[in-house]
Amino acid sequence: MNKYKYLKISNTKKIRFLLNAQKNSQYIVFLHGFMSDLEGKKPKTFLNFAKKNKLGFLALEYSGHGKSSGKFTRGNITKWSNETTLLIKKFVKRKNFLLIGSSMGAWISLNQFKFFKNQINGFLGIGSAPDFLENLMWKKFTKKQKKEIFTKGIINLKHGDYEYPISHQLIKDGKKNKVLNKSIKERLKVTMVHGEKDEVVPVVYSKKVLKIFKKAKKKLVIVKGGDHSLSSDKWLKILIKELKLII
Repeated sequence: MNKYKYLKISNTKKIRFLLNAQKNSQYIVFLHGFMSDLEGKKPKTFLNFAKKNKLGFLALEYSGHGKSSGKFTRGNITKWSNETTLLIKKFVKRKNFLLIGSSMGAWISLNQFKFFKNQINGFLGIGSAPDFLENLMWKKFTKKQKKEIFTKGIINLKHGDYEYPISHQLIKDGKKNKVLNKSIKERLKVTMVHGEKDEVVPVVYSKKVLKIFKKAKKKLVIVKGGDHSLSSDKWLKILIKELKLII
């Protein structure tokens, strides 16, 4: 059974996380996507893989997500990246680790290279969505939607069966956190896995992530028939296969 824990990071904020502590092994750090949590199959699959292989594991729910405290509409890429940095420093400490970023989690992952470039020894992206707030949301808003977010400070976006409350401050912060114009020169293995039929983020975003890495051993895996989440058993097997090749 997976036991969730909580870390109090301020007087008003608690972050829920999963941890498989190891003294001398490298870690896997899993970062989930936008408005997601740790209840799905992916974090549990990676945690079980880590336990089986005697590897450390850390995953967290950013503030306003899952059962972490905080209001979602007050969160942004800067805050969620900083929370991730804080937990890595506290639990992974100086050990090497591999990042797995799902959707927005890939963006949060890329922000960690500023602090841990000498510790990160691999990166697996799943339906990677860096800079999506600007490119996949703001630029596609109608004039009416832009006016609404300016006047009300928030807009509810419908996508399929889901509704996303998007705040103006989230969009503005996303612009400050652009990563696709950056370059990372560390030597490591970087694999992007993307569903062929991803209905949320185009495959080109995984290709753009690979271009950031100038000296990495790079690989793009397009999953035939795959969706955005890649959470079914057959697709999870592909993710574990690619993970094994990076470690």
